[in-house]
Amino acid sequence: MGTKRFFASRWGMIAAGATIGLMAALLQYLGNPKNMGLCMVCFPRDIAGAIGLHRVSVVQYLRPEIMGAVFGAMIAALVAREWRPRAGSAPIIRFTLGVFAVIGALVFLGCPWRALLRLAAADWNSVVGIGGLCVGVGAGCLFLRGGYTLGRNYPMPRVAGWIMPALMALLLGLLLFRTSFKEGQAIFFSAKGPGSQYAPVWLSLAFGIAVGVLAQRTRFCTMGSLRDALLIRDFHLLSGVVAFVVVAFAVNVCTGAVHMGWENMPISHANHLWNFLGMVLAGLCFALAGGCPGRQFFLSGEGDGDAAIFCCGMFVGAGIAHNWFLAAAPDKVAEGTLVPGGPGSYGQIAVMVGIVFCVILGLTARSGKT
Repeated sequence: MGTKRFFASRWGMIAAGATIGLMAALLQYLGNPKNMGLCMVCFPRDIAGAIGLHRVSVVQYLRPEIMGAVFGAMIAALVAREWRPRAGSAPIIRFTLGVFAVIGALVFLGCPWRALLRLAAADWNSVVGIGGLCVGVGAGCLFLRGGYTLGRNYPMPRVAGWIMPALMALLLGLLLFRTSFKEGQAIFFSAKGPGSQYAPVWLSLAFGIAVGVLAQRTRFCTMGSLRDALLIRDFHLLSGVVAFVVVAFAVNVCTGAVHMGWENMPISHANHLWNFLGMVLAGLCFALAGGCPGRQFFLSGEGDGDAAIFCCGMFVGAGIAHNWFLAAAPDKVAEGTLVPGGPGSYGQIAVMVGIVFCVILGLTARSGKT
């Protein structure tokens, strides 16, 4: 069986999901924050903080896993002759979806990948978030059945396809040289908190590249797995997601990272309503944009300018979420007393506004409508 046929097969998808789950869990063991070996929302949030889009000092770091994911997808697409610069499908809408997707995910405190990693570590709040994700993607599927579309994209000059990888290369250079443009100013690196916790740079980069290659070849996508299962009863992508969780759980058992519970879990909160609604919003945004945040980064490496615009919206949305106090606070213990986390009133309002935006978009962005 050739490589292309293997990656297109069910076993290829399972192998890719298992390998990604293995690397994600190992990154936690090697220094990344607990239950956050790979998070395609929290890591862009950290990058946004590092370049000064927000000033929350505990979540600022140039995460090489994101750069590696884009590089890996680019390399795989070039080798397979699938690298194709294209764009032009409702860019401002995609940007806005990226903004709201991050806001919803940061109310939950994680992307779909992190929800799976939290599940693999027995953080039961993840079940609520995954339930919200399923509802959000399910609602998106209803809009897709009703004719929702953002229109087609168009071929672009080759230089357009190199912009996202070039930006990632710039960020990697800033990380490697620990650049500071002015004392006390960007680039920022957290001295404490999640932003100060990271695996060795070159290992993180290598794992990110491997993830990008595997995901590009198999089309691994958490949102896509739910969409395909709900719309066409196709469980091909879902098999990779299940393998991801199973292997991550096995690694967590071996490393002692499984701790069952609801309250005071690592970078998590137990406000079930907003865990659920935050991921409803995120799932809606991912469904309407055509891919989970990881898939958007992989597509940007393939030359997809529309995905790159969504990713830019995520960076900006992360800055907004923290500057405007929209992101949820995790549970914490102060003087022996549990202080429950969750979003404040502004975060709750932002989630509802985002859901309304997505519903209006889903009802109005239809074939033949202007």
